[in-house]
Amino acid sequence: MNNKHRTKYIFVTGGVVSSLGKGLAAASIGMLMESRGFRVALQKFDPYINVDPGTMSPFQHGEVYVTDDGTETDLDLGHYERFTSALMTRDHNFTTGKIYRAVIEKERRGDYLGATVQVIPHITDEIKASIVKISQDVDVQIVEIGGTVGDIESLPFLEAIRQFRLDVGRENAIFVHLTLVPWIGASGELKTKPTQHSVRELRAIGIQPDILLCRSDRVLPQELKRKIALFCNVSEDAVITAKDVQTIYEVPLYLSQEGIDEIIMKLLDLPYRKRNLGRWEELVRRILHPRDEVTIGVVGKYVSYEDSYKSLNEALSHGGVASNLKVALRWIEAEEVADGRLREELESVDGILIPGGFGVRGVAGMIEAIRYARENHVPFFGICLGMQCAVIEFARNACGMGGADSTEFNDSTPYKVVYKLRDLLGIEELGGTMRLGKYPCRLAPGTFAAKAYGREEITERHRHRYEVNREHLGRLVEGGLKLSGISPDQKFVEIIECADSPWFLACQFHPEFKSKPLDPHPLFRSFIAASYQNRRARGS
Repeated sequence: MNNKHRTKYIFVTGGVVSSLGKGLAAASIGMLMESRGFRVALQKFDPYINVDPGTMSPFQHGEVYVTDDGTETDLDLGHYERFTSALMTRDHNFTTGKIYRAVIEKERRGDYLGATVQVIPHITDEIKASIVKISQDVDVQIVEIGGTVGDIESLPFLEAIRQFRLDVGRENAIFVHLTLVPWIGASGELKTKPTQHSVRELRAIGIQPDILLCRSDRVLPQELKRKIALFCNVSEDAVITAKDVQTIYEVPLYLSQEGIDEIIMKLLDLPYRKRNLGRWEELVRRILHPRDEVTIGVVGKYVSYEDSYKSLNEALSHGGVASNLKVALRWIEAEEVADGRLREELESVDGILIPGGFGVRGVAGMIEAIRYARENHVPFFGICLGMQCAVIEFARNACGMGGADSTEFNDSTPYKVVYKLRDLLGIEELGGTMRLGKYPCRLAPGTFAAKAYGREEITERHRHRYEVNREHLGRLVEGGLKLSGISPDQKFVEIIECADSPWFLACQFHPEFKSKPLDPHPLFRSFIAASYQNRRARGS
């Protein structure tokens, strides 16, 4: 395979069980390589047949992460962007569906000149071409293979990376395998057999791991590492403990203590460079030793599965780090707060946040929570659906527009204050048919938004099918609603505020997608600071 720059490749696989943390492992390795001055790219291959996760339930797959170019991707790409300076695009996340669609389109065009199209070589070649696509101008490319070794869906991807190492040369690609070493309480032992079986499965398809990341709730003793190394044919120093830590941002620091970055440089024959982890160490210190805490009530419809709001969780945490505060989240199921228990749930929180979502379920509870925040001067932050609910609440309760609603929930409402994007009228398909990706917004001076950002124009990532109806803006503004962010073409309302509140802001975009631990998003920074002021004013 022709690669003039001679990029080095790290393939991350997982075994035994899913959700061991391959995405965090890949992101942490990327962060460590960047700390040594290497240019890094990260990529994720998902074995499911969906073309992208855009139409998948958050309960099944967790959050849908959105990139600047408007691609709906796996949530692990959020980890990649938060841990490194790499910018994700449509070429950084591929699914089985996306790969097969590309191959079928080529077959329909006649690109294969009448050949019988097969998994090998056509599907595996497409996977390998997708890897090379982002290899330009980077020193190290980390490729995560989703799923678990042994899954039938993962086989084409594993076969592709097996071939890939032969193509680029053994000195230019390594395999990192994440596996489980469970503690069995009844016998008081750590068990290595799951790891042995996982590696055996990997070796059966021609892949010998170079590094083993052993997930455990405790440090692996050296004699256990020695045993794993012997049975799995891996160097003893390449058996790495991946221990549970207090915060995910500790993971790269712990892995560096285990020496993983030095092993990688040695295996890939990379020039030795000193690492600089000073800012990251200070970040972890601030997270572990906050000066105080603040409680945020998150009123949503997917709260029973926290991965549904992964980027939101992290962005709130980043906002706390900016003020050296611990952010305690109180998850409130939106359906349950409309039955009279609302005040009881919300009285003890310092700030209220309504996140994004789709569909009518739980909307009544969200609207009641917004009314509580507005009338009781509790700092409020609405995101996407949260902004649309805020417009509905304000129209109904501050402007006398009884029955005001979104056409998503009630098409016969007398006041369609939120309706389907005009560009999508007549389009019924769900996949990829939203306003997606990065768009600009102009801020009104003197507003909460302008003070938070400190500039007049911003760009943020969007994912929505509905917009605020401009026909009703005059009446909403007369009632006291402030339009603090508008798209430059004057087409979209991007941010609304209530000026008589200590902090009341709702935005159509998803600011959580651009927040980083070392660079907290301005709106989350400002919201958490306002919530803490409210906490102190209440004497909590």
